[in-house]
Amino acid sequence: MHDSPKPAARRRSGRALTAAAAGLATFAALAAAAVPTAQAAPEKSPGQSKSSRTVDLQVLALNDFHGALEPPTGSGGQVTHEHHDGTTEQITAGGVEYLATALREARKGESRSVTVAAGDMVGASPLLSGLFHDEPTIEALNTLGMDVVGVGNHEFDEGAKELLRKQRGGCHPVDGCYADKRKFKGADFPILAANVVDSKTKKPLLAPYTVKKLKGVKVGFVGVTLEGTKDIVSPGGIEGLTFLDEAETLNKYTKELKKKGVNAVVALVHEGGYPPSQAYNHDCSTGGGLSGPIVDIARRTDAGVDALVTGHTHQAYVCTVPDPKGNDRLVTSAASNGRLFTELTMAYDRKTKDIVRTSVEGANRVVHRDRPKAKDLTRLLGFWQDLAAPVASRPIGWIAEDIKADRTVPESPLGDLIADAQLAYGKATDGSVELALMNPGGIRTDLVYKASGNEGDGVVTYAEGFAVQPFSNTVNFADLTGAQLLQILREQVSGPNEATPKILQVSDGFTYTLDLTRSGADRIVADSVRLNGEPLVADRTYRVAMNSFLASGGDGFPTFAQGTNPYVGAVDRETLESYLKANSSAQEPFKAPAADRITVVR
Repeated sequence: MHDSPKPAARRRSGRALTAAAAGLATFAALAAAAVPTAQAAPEKSPGQSKSSRTVDLQVLALNDFHGALEPPTGSGGQVTHEHHDGTTEQITAGGVEYLATALREARKGESRSVTVAAGDMVGASPLLSGLFHDEPTIEALNTLGMDVVGVGNHEFDEGAKELLRKQRGGCHPVDGCYADKRKFKGADFPILAANVVDSKTKKPLLAPYTVKKLKGVKVGFVGVTLEGTKDIVSPGGIEGLTFLDEAETLNKYTKELKKKGVNAVVALVHEGGYPPSQAYNHDCSTGGGLSGPIVDIARRTDAGVDALVTGHTHQAYVCTVPDPKGNDRLVTSAASNGRLFTELTMAYDRKTKDIVRTSVEGANRVVHRDRPKAKDLTRLLGFWQDLAAPVASRPIGWIAEDIKADRTVPESPLGDLIADAQLAYGKATDGSVELALMNPGGIRTDLVYKASGNEGDGVVTYAEGFAVQPFSNTVNFADLTGAQLLQILREQVSGPNEATPKILQVSDGFTYTLDLTRSGADRIVADSVRLNGEPLVADRTYRVAMNSFLASGGDGFPTFAQGTNPYVGAVDRETLESYLKANSSAQEPFKAPAADRITVVR
C-alpha cells in the first residue's frame, strides 16, 4: 500500500577529497509532496561491467533533520500518503533507529552510493540532542554513514564557533565533556558552506565543496545555505560573516570543479519551495508545479549542476525546474525530522565524466516504524538518554488535549499559549508590560496529550517543553509606540516576509484583522488593531514582551530592534513552565486556547 525503499545499500564506497576549509515557512503551507518526474534511464545491472560506458550512481538525501533522534510526535512525526483514487492517509514515520535501517536497506546492492544532506541537521532540536549541544546528532549521523552535509541556517543557532566545533570536535567550551574519557570527535563528514565567507578575507568559513570518488568516478557536491540566513539567526553568532547569493556561488564552484575534471555535480541547497500537494508521493507535474524561492535559484544555477537537493521549507517534493539552458533538472526535498529520505538514481557516463541528465530519477521514501531498529543507533541513543533522563522526565504541567503549533494557519493554539505565558511573566516581572508577541518559527512542535514514554497521558514533561522552545531565547521587554507596533504587524506580510508571511502569535487581549484579499502591508487592517478593546494609539508608548531573537530584529522584523528601555529576562521555556504550573493540574489540565485573536479575511 505504501511506499517502501527498494532493497539496496552498502556503506561508504570510495573516499572524499574535500576542498580545504577556510578558517518558516509561509503559514499557508508546511507539509510534504512529490514523486519521480525525470525520464527513466535504460535498465542496467547494479554497478555494471567495466566495459559499459555508463555506471549507476545512487544518492540518498536528507534535509532539516533538526536532531530528531527519537521518533517525533504529533504532526512532526507524520507524512501524508496519497492513494491512486485521490484519498489520503497519515503515516507515522521517523526516528533515527529506523532511518539508519532504511538507508542501509536502500544501499544494498549499490556499489556507488553516497548519503548527503541539505542543511539544518542540527539546531531547533529536541532535548535529547539539544541539551548536549547536538553532539548526539553528529554522532548518530556518523554512525548511520553520512557522507556530506551542506550547511543550513540552524547550524548557526549557537554561532559560527560552535559550528566549527561540530565539524572539528572537542568538548564544549562551557559544559565540557559529558562523560569521563569520552571526547566529542566531531563530524566524520564535511559540512559545506560555500556561500558563508569571512567579510574581510572573503574565504569560506568551511569547505565549499567536496569530491566523492566512487569506484573510478568522481562526483562533486557544493553546499550553500540561503542568502537570508543573516536575517533569521541571532546576529552575535555570525558577526564578521557574509552570506552570498546561492546561485552565483554554486556557479563559481561548479566551474572550479569542472577545471579539476569533475563534471558531475550535485548541489546541496538550504533553501526550498512549495509543491502543489501536501502528499509526499503526489505527482509534482500536476497542480502548477513547484513554487517558492528555490525556483529562481534553480533557474539561475549553472546547467553543469545535475540535480539540486534542497530544504528549509520542510516540504516533500521531487520536481523538475528548467536550468539556464531550458532543460529539466530535478529539485528535491524530503520534508523534515527524518520522516522521509530522497532516493536519487542516475547514470554516469565514463566518457564524458558526467551524469546523464535524462537518466536522473528520484522518489521520496517513507521511514516506516515497522522495520527493525538499527542496534548500533539504539545503543548510542541509550547512552544519551541515560544522561538526559533526570532532566527530561520532570513534569512541568498538564494538558487536556493536543495543543498544536499549526503553521498552515495564521494563528495556532500553542502560539497563543506561549504568548500568554510571556505576557504573564512580563506582568509578574514588570507591571507595565501590556502585550506579548511570539514568532511562529520559534515554536518547533506540538504539545501532545498522549506522548510517548511513561509519563502518563496529559503530562507535559521538561523534554516536551524543550522540544517546543529549544533555542534558549530570553524573554525581553521593550517600549514601542503604537506606530511602531503597527509597523511590526505590517512587517509580517511585507518586505522579506511578503512572499512567505511570518504571522506573529499574539497574547490575550491583542486583536486585529488580517485581510488576505489585499497585498503587501495593506493586508493588515490598521483601524482593526485593538489592545483590550481599545484602538492602538500611534503616539502612545506600550511595554511589549518578545523573545531575544525578535528583540534583535530577527525574522525580518527590524522595528523590534528600535524598542527603547530594554530588559533581558528569563529563558523562554522557563516562562512556559511557570505558566503551565500556575494554570494547570492533574485535576484541571490546561485546555487549548481558541486561537481567535486574529480575524482572517480570505
